Amino acid sequence: MTIKLIRDHGQHYRPRMACLNKLELMVLEMQNPKSGVKSSEQKLNVTSIPHVIAGQDILAWIADHIKVDTQEARAVGTMLVAYGFIYPLQDHKKLILKPDASLYRFQTPYFWPVQKRKADDTGYAIYLAKRNIRKKGTLDGYEQEYYDKLHKWLNHKWDFIVMQAKEQYRVGKERSKSDRVVFDCQERAYWIVHRPPEKTFDYYRRIVIFTQQAIMRPKVKSTVSLGAIVKYMTTYKDHDPFLAPCLPSNPWQTDDDTFWELNMRNVETPTKMRVERWSFSFFELLSDPRGRTDFKVFLKKEFSGENLAFWEAAEEMKWGAASSISEKSQTIFKTFLAPGAPRWINIDGRTMGLTVKGLDHPHRYVLDAAQTHIFMLMKKDTFYRYLKSPVYKDIQKKAISPAPHKFTDSQLEQNARNRKPGIHPIVIWNQEEEERAKAAAAAGPIDIKKLMASKLDRK
Repeated sequence: MTIKLIRDHGQHYRPRMACLNKLELMVLEMQNPKSGVKSSEQKLNVTSIPHVIAGQDILAWIADHIKVDTQEARAVGTMLVAYGFIYPLQDHKKLILKPDASLYRFQTPYFWPVQKRKADDTGYAIYLAKRNIRKKGTLDGYEQEYYDKLHKWLNHKWDFIVMQAKEQYRVGKERSKSDRVVFDCQERAYWIVHRPPEKTFDYYRRIVIFTQQAIMRPKVKSTVSLGAIVKYMTTYKDHDPFLAPCLPSNPWQTDDDTFWELNMRNVETPTKMRVERWSFSFFELLSDPRGRTDFKVFLKKEFSGENLAFWEAAEEMKWGAASSISEKSQTIFKTFLAPGAPRWINIDGRTMGLTVKGLDHPHRYVLDAAQTHIFMLMKKDTFYRYLKSPVYKDIQKKAISPAPHKFTDSQLEQNARNRKPGIHPIVIWNQEEEERAKAAAAAGPIDIKKLMASKLDRK
């Protein structure tokens, strides 16, 4: 974790607060006097330091608490040190957890990264000026470099910085020796974690790339963007639950689940509003499982179902289990991409070459280029033919328009008493898996010999 100055345009600092919150909870458990890491008083340069813990004790506690091996426990411990929850008392330059008798202490919560304390140039300059006074001009290499830069950058208020540094140094000398050593270690650990990044060649290269991208980024007129927002709101206003009521009624208010039953994922007859939403964009059609089923019927009549099948296979591979990526990639290659494949898809040679080459070392996003090509192909051609086809017009005629419910107070009380538990998502997922398996079996190759033998047996 490093601070980013206002003039730093390379990359913005985005703390991963979810990760830090979990680490904070772990550190709080480690400080529990009953079940946490055992601490003791240790001597450091003839000075007694309270509440000191050893690196090997931290490692053992992490391995036992979250049930991991020693290597993973050491990685978690190093993360605690690198993020500033624990700081070393001896080797300050290496922010790692050593699995030995090295001494560590818990950082005070005031310096924890979850507090979102903004580390700025002035605070770092005061810290370096105070260390310069204590060390009498002897600083580390990187500290001396930043001290000179900040002296030049903040020259207009350097007198204030030196005055603050002298006052903090005077107050620190009035503390007891052990408290002074502890506070110095805490402050030094904080600034080691949060010191500004070094200006390397890669840093300036990122700034140049960022500036070039900002210059080449197309600018949209405000009238165009406002027109797009108005068009979007006009299109979706009847489908926004905040602007239009739920038909036939809001199940959370009336305890009547008719709305949920009419809008199930694979309901046989959808509502008119649901069918209308399919025509807004191709993404809306594919996002709705019922709409995708109806689109498959149209593609089957057009003899072009392999495009949607490939898109679905790529989505399943992208969001599926990591252990099945290799197997699914081979199945997709044999079904859609290999020469003479049973459901070969038509994409350009460059995309095909990149995709086939990437499948030698498959990962979740190896099919992104081919999937995007197929998506745009269906969006520009097949989608608009579907909207004009008898398949879509037929589903429009069959779609239902539920009448709004008008429940009395007594009926609402009765609905609340007759409330039924909802269907568990696992049950729905199992049903979809069974339907997908049946569809895959139906789409498989037909054994002509077995079919003829069964007909002869019937005769």
